[in-house]
Amino acid sequence: MSEKIYLASPHMSDEGYEMKYIQEAFDTNWIAPLGKNVDEFENELAAKVGSKYAAALSSGTAAIHMALKAAGVDKGDIVFCPTLTFSATANPIIYQGATPVFIDSDSETWNMSPVALEKAFEKYKPKAVIVVHLYGLSADMDKICKICEKHNVTLIEDAAESLGTTYKGKYTGTFGKYGIFSFNGNKIITTSGGGMLVSNDEERISKVRFWATQSRDKARHYQHSELGYNYRMSNIVAGIGRGQLKVLDKRIEQKKHIFEFYKNELKNIEDIEFMPVNGWNKPNYWLSCITLNGNIRPIDVMEALEKDNIESRPIWKPMHMQPFFEKYDIIGSGVSEKIFENGVCLPSDTKMKDEDLYRINCIIKGLWN
Repeated sequence: MSEKIYLASPHMSDEGYEMKYIQEAFDTNWIAPLGKNVDEFENELAAKVGSKYAAALSSGTAAIHMALKAAGVDKGDIVFCPTLTFSATANPIIYQGATPVFIDSDSETWNMSPVALEKAFEKYKPKAVIVVHLYGLSADMDKICKICEKHNVTLIEDAAESLGTTYKGKYTGTFGKYGIFSFNGNKIITTSGGGMLVSNDEERISKVRFWATQSRDKARHYQHSELGYNYRMSNIVAGIGRGQLKVLDKRIEQKKHIFEFYKNELKNIEDIEFMPVNGWNKPNYWLSCITLNGNIRPIDVMEALEKDNIESRPIWKPMHMQPFFEKYDIIGSGVSEKIFENGVCLPSDTKMKDEDLYRINCIIKGLWN
């Protein structure tokens, strides 16, 4: 069996930055969901992306949940959400007892269509809008922000896949009232599991930290006046994050190299189109994705790679096609369905060498020979 190539796996720094912070936590006995690493990871991540405040949480999903709660989303409210995304974007809407309305993608960005978003406002009055920056590709934020401002609705950015991506020079996750990031094991940097909520609203971030620490009141005894959650990031996990943040730019460079390698090797196959990279968008290229427009189908590519111990996967299945979410409304014209039906996420692991990339491309090109 050939050596395994992963889609995207954890990649610790060669310099050992992570172990320095982990060791410091052990040496000081701060093995808890608080401590220096947590505080500094919040400060360093906020400074990196250009946000004033941040709350380190147990997952990106928890961050979305807290963003919705901070935005005042409650039972019976409507929240607009892209249909082409992972379920973690939509699940917290249900946690809050709200109703998702799914918004289609556009082919120019693969992200939320501003045209479909505007149409949705003609039919509904949402409490919040969640926009996703899929696979590290920025959504069309000028248009989306303008629409949300026009309708006076809170904008939440799910930047779980786009840490380091910029739109017209500004980092994704900092356009809306709230931005969230994920540090799951497959993300561009990882803490093994974890997330971050960023905002320029100090009071709301402070409130999120309170909710995320079981809403424990300032009292000598254990007292809780509000519903709380066990959502705070641990000091050990935050230490990994601090180390990983130091190599974020290096990881983005390698992700871009992987994308451009595929694009150069597969450029002569007319049936293959690459995910759209717009002039105003500097992606982090989290995953290199293609769509197929001929007789070779995504399953053919995935199975061919799988036979050689290489991991790939389909594009996200749209939420409105999921058994749990299919009862909710979808606004659009089927663009997300076409991307899903024709799309493949190619191996984008930053530990790959060029010989690994040649091996992958040889298999893919062989399907057309």
